[in-house]
Amino acid sequence: MAKKKPFTFKCIGKLIGKIILWFVVISVVWVLAYRFINPPITWLMLQRNVERKIDGKAFKLEKNWVKFEDLPLSLKKAAVAAEDQLFLEHHGFDINAIEKAYLNNQKGKKIKGGSTISQQTAKNVFLWPGRSFIRKGFETYFTLLIEVLWSKERIMEIYLNIIEMGDGIYGAEAAAQAYFNKSAPKLTRAQSALIVACFPNPRRWSPKNPTNYIYKRQNAIIRNMKRLGPLDF
Repeated sequence: MAKKKPFTFKCIGKLIGKIILWFVVISVVWVLAYRFINPPITWLMLQRNVERKIDGKAFKLEKNWVKFEDLPLSLKKAAVAAEDQLFLEHHGFDINAIEKAYLNNQKGKKIKGGSTISQQTAKNVFLWPGRSFIRKGFETYFTLLIEVLWSKERIMEIYLNIIEMGDGIYGAEAAAQAYFNKSAPKLTRAQSALIVACFPNPRRWSPKNPTNYIYKRQNAIIRNMKRLGPLDF
């Protein structure tokens, strides 16, 4: 009878290597698939509905995909103006914004992430909600993947179709219908800026009942939209 080989550090290394290889292969195929297929659901959508179930509420998932070319330019510009003004220039990360956020957080001020639209898209599509170094590491990895394998148009399209815009409301079309009773392509500049103004906490703030703070954000976003000029997608 052949003796079993002892489980050595070499065996552990080979196992870890295989796991990493399979993770890379699966993740690349996953990201490539979403270059052509619209993500059907995200971890955040699932978590929100689990929370609703715990609270005794009904399942709620309002979303309707809008193609990039049908998304209003005003909403694209509002998102860039508010969330990531270097979106078309960087390769996934805004180093200056990250440094500013780090210094701000070190001073004990309100926590800011400094995340780009690409990072937010990677996080929302492929990862679970929360804050940890492990999740941040995966976020960095998936951000690099989508920047390499997707176009900026595709990143923006997915971002504006899956981001949370209210309680059970995801994406531009659902938000346009819920808050303004119209389809996303018909949103005005002011309406687009108002929706984006609520992005930091869409379950606390609503375009239907904007606070003075949200109106100030809306005005700031509109001013930044004017300064941006045309978007060269």
